Amino acid sequence: QTELLDLSTVDVILISNYHCMMALPYITEYTGFTGTVYATEPTVQIGRLLMEELVNSIERVPKAQSASMWKNKEVQRLLPAPLKDAVEVSMWRKCYTMPEVNAALSKIQLVGYSQKIELFGAVQVTPLSSGYALGSSNWIIQSHYEKVSYVSGSSLLTTHPQPMDQASLKNSDVLILTGLTQIPTANPDGMVGEFCSNLAMTVRNGGNVLVPCYPSGVIYDLLECLYQYIDSAGLSSVPFYFISPVANSSLEFSQIFAEWLCHNKQTKVYLPEPPFPHAELIQTNKLKHYPSIHGDFSNDFKQPCVVFTGHPSLRFGDVVHFMELWGKSSLNTVIFTEPDFSYLDALAPYQPLAMKCVYCPIDTRLNFIQVSKLLKEVQPLHVVCPEQYTQPPPTQSHRTDLMIDCQPPPMSYHRAEVLTLPYKRRYEKIEIMPDLADSLVPLEIKPGISLATVSAVLHTKDNKHVLQLPPKPPQPPASKKRKRVSDDVPECKPLKSLLSGSIPVDQFVQTLEKHGFSDVKVEDTAKGHIVLLQEAETLIQIEEDSTHIICDNDEPLRVKLRDLVLKFLQKF
Repeated sequence: QTELLDLSTVDVILISNYHCMMALPYITEYTGFTGTVYATEPTVQIGRLLMEELVNSIERVPKAQSASMWKNKEVQRLLPAPLKDAVEVSMWRKCYTMPEVNAALSKIQLVGYSQKIELFGAVQVTPLSSGYALGSSNWIIQSHYEKVSYVSGSSLLTTHPQPMDQASLKNSDVLILTGLTQIPTANPDGMVGEFCSNLAMTVRNGGNVLVPCYPSGVIYDLLECLYQYIDSAGLSSVPFYFISPVANSSLEFSQIFAEWLCHNKQTKVYLPEPPFPHAELIQTNKLKHYPSIHGDFSNDFKQPCVVFTGHPSLRFGDVVHFMELWGKSSLNTVIFTEPDFSYLDALAPYQPLAMKCVYCPIDTRLNFIQVSKLLKEVQPLHVVCPEQYTQPPPTQSHRTDLMIDCQPPPMSYHRAEVLTLPYKRRYEKIEIMPDLADSLVPLEIKPGISLATVSAVLHTKDNKHVLQLPPKPPQPPASKKRKRVSDDVPECKPLKSLLSGSIPVDQFVQTLEKHGFSDVKVEDTAKGHIVLLQEAETLIQIEEDSTHIICDNDEPLRVKLRDLVLKFLQKF
């Protein structure tokens, strides 16, 4: 939504996981953006792989000419679904190139979990493990007295990444919650079981299995499950092929990011053993990886087999070749595991299709039960989330359990809405210099409470505030001539004593009567009391934070009354 936001005015972009950064080159290379991008190292490296695969797949099939007439709203209306329903097609762009990817990634600053990053002295941001993917992060944005947590794409399940850091999200004023599971009714463990059994059944019947997938993420877990399942299911002779321009890098990267993995995978590194079992599958030739279907793959290709390749949308990449090769036989099966695309829409251009289609979406992100558990645990003061999460899904309007339920109710937003978060910055932290602190003389005004007056110069730079000793008044020159005091030194006036305490009205009236004032009346007002001395035509206004003596040109009387008032107050 670039009309709403001028991206050249954005100072900082925080990247939560590698799926969130696919549009980064459009921002850094085309919008005048000059800010800083922060992300963890696995996010950047695996993000690079995903972009490289995308660019590679698109560049393999160059278009002889580019068409843009269809973007006209009048023409778009006449196109078949889903094109006619596509949002903001005028904003759709050609795919970026590899030099643009490299330029975009060179602008990212790498950060580690729990590392505190100062932004302009105004706030501090900290990435925390979100448990969803290698290097995926939730972000804390905090000042000295306020804390906002941004929770996106998080998982409480035990998979390969480091577990989610929940403790650091506690005491948040606002928790912004997004990126929940896209299929709240599917249990990832059940889906993995179904994936394995469908795969085994197809291969036993002499068919091939096609798994359209991304080159990183769930594929690591699927290979691990298959590793444990292969022998018991009698699949040890069936080849597994992983075809992607970045297949080799992806499998290697997963083995070297040890500190970003869950605890039991980290411990393997010190044995030393590879943290993921796919290393063993490669050694024993059960898993083979290729950059594309051309070259070595076509010599080694044996059927029946299992192929992991991209893209999960079935619109580009080597998966298109396999859909056309295997689609005509009912022995073969395509198993969809990525939840990002509707499998019916993905299959639409290939119909009629004889091959079996199995939908086993594996989405390890938080579901609504886990969200309510998380919110009970971290207890933010306010929750902010997309409006879709505050009502049941349109297709299952009776399922009130498929929505966020918390107290106070969450504040919802919709796309391109400007939000005012429900909290205010009330305090700033000020540092006091040691020599100034030395000169303070605290005075106890109540048991355990001391006060001291401070006369200082406030120095503010980069949103940091420091109290310094005031400059000493300049010494008068020895000569008789009067010189002008320099203008830039603020003049320090001697301090008046400050008063504290309150005046008990009844005792004050008794004191006035003792000192010869008769006919004293007291009136209550909204802010305090008025004491009337009718004979002397004088009134004393007593309020919470001030006392006024109003008398008609009688200075001795005013001074006498002032001294009686001061008897009830403490000076410091």
